[in-house]
Amino acid sequence: MRRRDFMKAAALGTAGMALGSCTGLAEKRNSGAAQRPNLLFLFADQLGYTRCGYAGDDKARTPNIDKLALQGVNFHNAVSNMPVCSAYRASLFTGKYTTTTGMVINELHMRTDHECFGHVVTRSGYQTGYIGKWHLYANQLGNHYNPKNSFVPPGPDRLGFDGYWAAYNFHHIYYNAYYHTDSPEKIPYGQGAYEPDAQTDMMIEYLRGAAESGKPFAAFLSYGTPHDPWSAKNVPDKYREMFESVSLPNPPNYKDRNDKYADGWGRLNPDQRRSLETWRRNYYAMTANLDWNIGRLLEALDKAGLAENTIIVFTSDHGEMFGAQGRRAKNIFYEEAARVPFLMRWPKRIPAGSVADACLSTVDIMPTVLSLMNLKVPKEAEGMDLSHCALGRKGPEPQAAFLQNTGACAAWENAHEWRALRDKQYTYAVYRVDKSELLFDNKNDPYQMTNLAADPKHAGTLKRFGRMLAAKMDSLNDTFAECTWYRDNWTDGKRNITRGAKG
Repeated sequence: MRRRDFMKAAALGTAGMALGSCTGLAEKRNSGAAQRPNLLFLFADQLGYTRCGYAGDDKARTPNIDKLALQGVNFHNAVSNMPVCSAYRASLFTGKYTTTTGMVINELHMRTDHECFGHVVTRSGYQTGYIGKWHLYANQLGNHYNPKNSFVPPGPDRLGFDGYWAAYNFHHIYYNAYYHTDSPEKIPYGQGAYEPDAQTDMMIEYLRGAAESGKPFAAFLSYGTPHDPWSAKNVPDKYREMFESVSLPNPPNYKDRNDKYADGWGRLNPDQRRSLETWRRNYYAMTANLDWNIGRLLEALDKAGLAENTIIVFTSDHGEMFGAQGRRAKNIFYEEAARVPFLMRWPKRIPAGSVADACLSTVDIMPTVLSLMNLKVPKEAEGMDLSHCALGRKGPEPQAAFLQNTGACAAWENAHEWRALRDKQYTYAVYRVDKSELLFDNKNDPYQMTNLAADPKHAGTLKRFGRMLAAKMDSLNDTFAECTWYRDNWTDGKRNITRGAKG
């Protein structure tokens, strides 16, 4: 990153001291009375929980992520409320479900009248930093590289992230990529730079300035990997070669016919099916590179003297099906798509190596993290504060995580909608189009190969989940509407959300 860009955009004072010299400044700042924790929030794109070494995948090469799990708490029942990029990010920053935010498919322009994560930390005196993918500001489907879609202007569309900004709305090119600061000018990462590496360099530079500034920081790094396309040209040779001879065959729940409920992004053609193992190898290679960058950030925090008073969060927006259940992509309640890593570290506060089994979901993240930071959670947030679980204490938990799908991935298209609940043992789901129900025992059937909905032995469980789902939907005024209903009632007829459930 160009130093003059950083100094101009970050407004952190005199940046650029050597890493070693930041330590004394950080110690000086941390010796103050406030002792306000910093936040470093890291999230991947399309990294499923089961693709990490600490979660039991012996093919994954994620030593730094695994180390982070040993240093903090692992919420091993974490899920994405709606496993799609834009819907996830809207829920992350608002603490509200998709049927409240209105971000019911990708490629929409989000309303700005929510009280968001960025607003709270900025108002509380934190300097903010946001690097990477945003995906909440679009004016049309596609045409991603046109600045009218990729540049998010300063002001309300940044949802309170008013400090350093080096982001783009949406793209998945990892070489010859670019970002924007405060103008539509496309700023390249540099000749031959791999985007995740360059973004990590930028965050390390941000941390250096933050250590010097005398103010607490809340910094978010939204990586694009390991999202497709999984071609060799999108992966550095060093990491691609790690997996060239690794066997990554189809899983036990692979189906050679497309799921009839899948949208166009979820279906596989014959050529794609033949490519699945190659895709997996490149996906794992991207994840190995992501892990290396996580390690660099952990080291940078240590060298800057920031580690002890910084809450680190590592998570992902959703997973990837790779042919499981006859699907590719995400946007479904199955474990491969919905279950995500969620790790938190705060030395001397969060017990190292602990496991929390609470059913944490996307809407719970903002209330949980803000509470750990001793900041006020917006009253409109629909998630639950689970900070006590992170600290190893008893307290209220959700009965189950509530999951939604409100349409095709990025198209106004009906017949793909579903609702689901996932507790510590079961996943229950129902499709809108034909009211078909599914019930899986995830403990005894981790690949979700046996639908228990018609099994008389599980009739009581099925009814219990049906009642629980109805009550949850009623509490949110979720009417299980068709996808196009939102287009016709909550948008201006284009891609702009004009209202929501409480708008």
